[in-house]
Amino acid sequence: MQPLDQARREVVRQWLADAEEDYRLADHLLRTAVHFAKAIASNSQQAAEKYLKAFLAWHQVEFPKTHDIAELLGLVATVDPTLAANLAAADSLTPFAVKMRYPHPAKQSALRGAANAVAVALTVREAVLAALKPHLGE
Repeated sequence: MQPLDQARREVVRQWLADAEEDYRLADHLLRTAVHFAKAIASNSQQAAEKYLKAFLAWHQVEFPKTHDIAELLGLVATVDPTLAANLAAADSLTPFAVKMRYPHPAKQSALRGAANAVAVALTVREAVLAALKPHLGE
């Protein structure tokens, strides 16, 4: 294995490890601590963002420091338009990057929105892991 390939794999694995931590926390909170809708939604967004950044890192596509899922999907489309199209709904997570971290009026649908955020993050997770599996050998 080439040293650059190993370095690239390591960077991607770091992004994936961070994404997994965010996803697993959101999923755990959804199942066990229903009073944390803001944290669930925020961690779901962070997970999806990091999975997408892992994909981009593998393909050596530079990306800005952004929480905008649509912007990241636009970059994903330069490598895999089908993957980007299949994950278009993930842009619904973008508002959770910042909006859910600050006080705002509570909504009755907050938990429903949090559950949807975890489901969307799971879709991104599964698609990105499947796309990267042949490259990472895992």
